[in-house]
Amino acid sequence: MDNKSSIKEKASSLSQRIAARVRELRATHGLSLDTLARKSGVSRSMISLIERGESSPTAVVLERLAAGLGVTLGSLFDGSTVQESDSPVARREDQPRWQDPASGYVRRNISPPGVPQPLQIVEVHFPPRARVAFETGRREARVYQQVWLLEGAIDITVGTERHRLSEGDCLAMQLDRPTVFHNPTRKPARYAVVLVSETPARR
Repeated sequence: MDNKSSIKEKASSLSQRIAARVRELRATHGLSLDTLARKSGVSRSMISLIERGESSPTAVVLERLAAGLGVTLGSLFDGSTVQESDSPVARREDQPRWQDPASGYVRRNISPPGVPQPLQIVEVHFPPRARVAFETGRREARVYQQVWLLEGAIDITVGTERHRLSEGDCLAMQLDRPTVFHNPTRKPARYAVVLVSETPARR
């Protein structure tokens, strides 16, 4: 199998994982397609496509869905709670890696998905000049996030406050306002995100 085929296969596998996870979370919360559409601001038809694995949703759309389901964005990349092992170790080769089709940014879930803890760690590679605007506001459960910039520079706007981060800087915030990530430079940026939820995000 060549490299392009391998990438396509992994992308397809992750799309199916997201599809199963959204279906599972919606069923767990007893939400109809119409109710989730109303809570998330994502159309019923788009949710249906995502649940069938027939769409490549952007990070913005997935964030809206996650908020409507009461979980973090990273939780949508976890496997089924029925199938997932309870291993406390997440090997690098098993950590889900996903690319946003709109901005090209790449995120990798670092945390072991089978451990029922309210903390999640994500690594993000953010392309030069890329911009992602998460429009989600207040959530039912509080979610706190810290962004630690490992390489490059990035602007993060939380509500109306803009913060320029340079290598080594760390920004703490609560996910209760629209947030914009923007790399204004010609070089890629890399950062780690640590999220803590008031209630466990994965179970």
